[in-house]
Amino acid sequence: MPDETAIAAPPVPVQGLHHFAWRCRDSEETRRFYEDLLGLPLTHVIKSDHVPSTGEYCPYVHIFFQMRDGSYIAFFDLGDDIAALPSPNTPAWVNHIALRVESVEALMAAKSRLEAAGVEVLGPTDHHIIASIYFFDPNGIRLELTTPTVPPSEMDAHALKARAALDAWSGRKAELRRAAHG
Repeated sequence: MPDETAIAAPPVPVQGLHHFAWRCRDSEETRRFYEDLLGLPLTHVIKSDHVPSTGEYCPYVHIFFQMRDGSYIAFFDLGDDIAALPSPNTPAWVNHIALRVESVEALMAAKSRLEAAGVEVLGPTDHHIIASIYFFDPNGIRLELTTPTVPPSEMDAHALKARAALDAWSGRKAELRRAAHG
């Protein structure tokens, strides 16, 4: 549990996502997928032999692809041709990055483009507030392309009920735990 005095302090002024970083097997293979296929321009490359935050020796390249809102998806190529392993305790569909496109038409055009490039795509899936397609990048990272299908007012109505819905799940989760441990 967080310290109550920390909660009482003003919240952290998070303004948005700067970047999400993941390990990649090969930076050029990753560039071809994100820049050539998805259209996200490669905008920055950092090469170093030492990790700035820890000082640890680990030669790497850190590559950044910019999205239209100014945020980035980034990758580390550690030079060993190894991709990050999936989590052994988590189903493959859970951990993913969802990227927003502007319309259902853009979503379907992306699906066609991906499939034409030999990428297996699931969907579209109707999530009642968004429509999505799912696929994996060359590193085994699950990606979702999604677009809203309801007006902002409907999302605002959902936001008003979000805390109650989470509280209800927490109660159900407690019941599931009790049933599992008999």
